[in-house]
Amino acid sequence: MIKLLSAMARIVGAVGLAFAAPAAFAADYPTRPVVMIVPFAPGGSTDLVARLVAAKMSDALKQQVIVENRGGAGGNLGAAAVAKSAPDGYTILMGTVATHALNPALYKKKAYDAEKDFAPVTLLVNVPNVLTVNPNFEAKSVKELIELARKEPGKYAYASSGNGSPLHLSGALFEKLAGVKLIHIPYKGSGPALVDVIAGQVPIQFDNLPSSVEHIKAGRLRALGVTTAQRAPSQPDIPTIAETLPGYETYSWNALFAPAGTPKEIVDKLHDAGVAAVNDPMVKAKLSDASAVIVGSTPDELAAHVTKELAKWAPNVADSGAQID
Repeated sequence: MIKLLSAMARIVGAVGLAFAAPAAFAADYPTRPVVMIVPFAPGGSTDLVARLVAAKMSDALKQQVIVENRGGAGGNLGAAAVAKSAPDGYTILMGTVATHALNPALYKKKAYDAEKDFAPVTLLVNVPNVLTVNPNFEAKSVKELIELARKEPGKYAYASSGNGSPLHLSGALFEKLAGVKLIHIPYKGSGPALVDVIAGQVPIQFDNLPSSVEHIKAGRLRALGVTTAQRAPSQPDIPTIAETLPGYETYSWNALFAPAGTPKEIVDKLHDAGVAAVNDPMVKAKLSDASAVIVGSTPDELAAHVTKELAKWAPNVADSGAQID
């Protein structure tokens, strides 16, 4: 009887430790560096936001937050890697409208479930897109670009960060509303696309405003219009495309996600560090200069945002005719 009671006590103790271990683990988190996966090539808007945020999150978490670019498949490769990672808070994703709203509608083979495979942390910023051209390109306004494209359908090409990306769909919507035919040239991220547009290899680009704004200020690119319904506060001289094409609107966003199953205590620590980062005066100033609009949502608000974005973008992807096997 004594042996039986002793054995039962050991079982109860083991069960208690099993339940206590995650709590203790979460309380100590983080004890080593955290990897933030950016699912696109360096040099784009998502990379810019990630590096600003990661540096300040490192201060808040008292462990280094390391940015790792893992591009490919329009963001699917990096997002899937995080979805399959251990739910321990040491691998997180800088997600976007592409990874959590467009790709689920774009790809026939699903690399992950945008809602079920992630623990939402915080929506960091909303990001305007912008239509730019090489300074030597003859069109100096959205109206002139439309006139040129209508005269010679299929002659002019535009660059984007990849097939099915928000920037590709920005171009597809422009073609649809303007009644023009452009050639889409997809790149593996905004960075490589920017290089070719600045060099004059491709005349037109749809890009996130933060990654293009310094080139616009320096005269290396000419901005024809932002894609949001209102002008960007930091660049009020750039008209909206909607001023020429009523009803035109697209945008991007950046948010932090952890793998599904990550303990709430860890999600909360990541949330607090992320929100503190975007509200740091230096980061806030740099993001505002780049026309990123700071949000800093709760995890529940980000979850609701993803659900809403999935419903919004699915018909837009279908209308564009874009689909990838």
